[in-house]
Amino acid sequence: MNDTQLKRLADIAVDVVQPEGNGFALSGQGSDRGEYRLEVHFDMPLDSRTRAVLGGLLAQCELTLWRRAPAATPARRERAHRPRRRRVTAD
Repeated sequence: MNDTQLKRLADIAVDVVQPEGNGFALSGQGSDRGEYRLEVHFDMPLDSRTRAVLGGLLAQCELTLWRRAPAATPARRERAHRPRRRRVTAD
């Protein structure tokens, strides 16, 4: 992707595809040698033929995960630059 705000987290080779509920669980090893699991859920029912075709396609895929950092809210930025208040308690 060409979006400069996105950071590549992992490239994952899918090893196992398991049907789960109304979707699939994909598991595999990333280029960083970490183990990853991705769950895919569908809002519509899948018949057995569609499930078999999707499972076969997903078993042949490779995934790339990207992440965009959340935008800082103005209030959060103000708190970050404000000096900390000391808490004083009396005994």
